[in-house]
Amino acid sequence: MRSQAGAPVSRRRFLALSAAGAAAGAASLGGCALQVSTGVSGSGETVTMMVKADDLSPDLVKQAKKDTGITIRRVDYDITKLIAMLTSGNPPDLVRAVGATDAAYFAARDVMEELDPYFAKSSVLAVDDLDPVNDLWRYDGRTQGKGPRYGMAKDFSQDSMYWYNTAAFDKKGVDYPSESEPVTFEEWLENAKRLVQRSKGQTTVSGGSYNGLTKLTLMATMTASAGGSLFNDDFSRVDFTTPEARKALAWYIDYCKLKVGPSAVQPDPNGWDGPTYQAGRLAMSNTGYWMGGLIGTDKKLAQVSRLAPAPVFAGGPRISACQGGTGLWMPRKAKNKDAAWRIFEWFFGEAPAKARASSGWGIPTLKSLRSLMPHQTDYQKRTLTAQESELQHFSVVSLTPYITGDAFESLYNQVTPAAMKGEMSVDTLAGRLNSVINEQLERGKEQVG
Repeated sequence: MRSQAGAPVSRRRFLALSAAGAAAGAASLGGCALQVSTGVSGSGETVTMMVKADDLSPDLVKQAKKDTGITIRRVDYDITKLIAMLTSGNPPDLVRAVGATDAAYFAARDVMEELDPYFAKSSVLAVDDLDPVNDLWRYDGRTQGKGPRYGMAKDFSQDSMYWYNTAAFDKKGVDYPSESEPVTFEEWLENAKRLVQRSKGQTTVSGGSYNGLTKLTLMATMTASAGGSLFNDDFSRVDFTTPEARKALAWYIDYCKLKVGPSAVQPDPNGWDGPTYQAGRLAMSNTGYWMGGLIGTDKKLAQVSRLAPAPVFAGGPRISACQGGTGLWMPRKAKNKDAAWRIFEWFFGEAPAKARASSGWGIPTLKSLRSLMPHQTDYQKRTLTAQESELQHFSVVSLTPYITGDAFESLYNQVTPAAMKGEMSVDTLAGRLNSVINEQLERGKEQVG
């Protein structure tokens, strides 16, 4: 229930989560009537955006001023600072977040402005032009993917898709995966085992990387691919002992035990797949279309790189979700909502959006911008064909609003290494994951109320 309009923001929902670096919950803010844009451009005003440096360059800040007349004040994204600004009643006007893991979390804590009235009056962002990935930013109080819109993704990938290097396959005599029909997870792992190259006890080329963007999205998506759900009906508990969740967990633990690619027990020194794949030391990488922006800068690498569909479990549905969907949301108590919405339109529908679409670093989230995706070279045409085929298999995999991705990751990484080293059975691991994560989910549900 929302606090009385104008009252100080309660700190009740800003209880600390796990001690292992989890973000805090958000506050319950006042429930004023929605302020719908009157069409005033906000020219001459200042909008504060809490984002990361990669989201908004100094050149974009200058371009915003030129295109809209609005000055952007960029504040570095910091969850602790965000919480302080929200609780003080002086939040940023727009805030960065990851749609898959953050949207329901913040919406459930009543800190996000509902944006449907703004979309309804916009001449830039038409609802029927929104890619379905933007449903990650919807939440009806129970299920992610339904209900009001609270934000929008700037671009996206279907993050269970993977790149593969044909030169690595040729060297080991392994048949190429299809660019339109998915392999099974078992086939993917068998290929990874065959593709590993080792010398004097050291791995020189990893067979494949399959870690997802976060362990929360990875486990939820893989469980959905097995035909189940990681969560119960109200998303208040996980259950890794169901047949579907156990299948996903067992597959990932096998992947880690085999040491065919990076994991918590064999970390990539680069911190992510891009540099390793670019150096020819990784045969497969499940980074989705997004990494094509990097691959496309290297003509030799582009010639041997292919994008393949998300794997499936035998007998399970074909699921190809987005595990990210990074974008922006507007706090309920933002002071400059009209000007913030104008910047929102500009960022997602005008010059910045068009530049992102043509870069190859993600799929545009407006369907009308798809024609700008790179398609000139043979590499770009081949990649685009594979990606367009996969889009028909997109679906939103709903996540819980009661835990952050960081908190889940921390708990997961505390418990799983013993199983990855063969020192704990999958069944024992499933029980321990249920125990530690459900304790955190219970706290999160109490915070939401």
